[in-house]
Amino acid sequence: MVGGLFHNLAHNLQFFRRNMKINDNILAACDEFGVIKCVSCLSTCIFPDKTTYPIDETMVHLGPPHDSNFGYSYAKRMIDVLNKGYAQEKGKRFTSVIPCNVFGPHDNYNLQAGHVLPALIHKAYVAKRDGTPLMVYGTGKPLRQFIYSLDLAKLFIWVMREYDEIDPVILSVGEEDEVSIGQAVDAVVKAIDFKGEIIYDKTKADGQYKKTASNAKLRKYLPDFKFTPFDVAIKQSVDWFVENYETARK
Repeated sequence: MVGGLFHNLAHNLQFFRRNMKINDNILAACDEFGVIKCVSCLSTCIFPDKTTYPIDETMVHLGPPHDSNFGYSYAKRMIDVLNKGYAQEKGKRFTSVIPCNVFGPHDNYNLQAGHVLPALIHKAYVAKRDGTPLMVYGTGKPLRQFIYSLDLAKLFIWVMREYDEIDPVILSVGEEDEVSIGQAVDAVVKAIDFKGEIIYDKTKADGQYKKTASNAKLRKYLPDFKFTPFDVAIKQSVDWFVENYETARK
């Protein structure tokens, strides 16, 4: 069960209970049916809210997560606990990856439950179509790292085939590729060729200001991996959504 900031704020209990059940059920089924390796997906939001930056894989359990999505964050952290337990007691190679914010074709573009970029793309599409202002929640100041889904897919395959640690690995663009929400808005506006007014509703919550992650561990394994440039990936995502508007998840 996943969702954007405001979906999390309203349903922390559901996010915790449902994801805990999913975690336990999937890994128990893997154990029962003899699966040797399972790769689970965590999130950068699991890291402590009060911490030093950049965050890395050793810091997952060093303090409480941001209060806005504590249910989801704690549930995701427990996958790491389960992985270590299955390795210790049963010799399983269950591991996990920690992607930064993912976006791309076939995403969930729902305006309430979608993550920030697909929701922005959908909002910009509607604003352009209807000739209305583009309303953005928050100040636009928070900083995020975004990874294109096609890049992440390649890295998932590498993890499944080559990565043998039980401890998680962060799958993210570098610290230098971090952008503000405002910069992300500008990239979407440019890609969809929106010419109207952009309004930032500063009465809405910003969420966590930053959660800058280090990809140093990934780079030790894959020093030459090439990430798709942010503007290129945004353009491809926007074009896909426009072309598939009628059938896209929204």
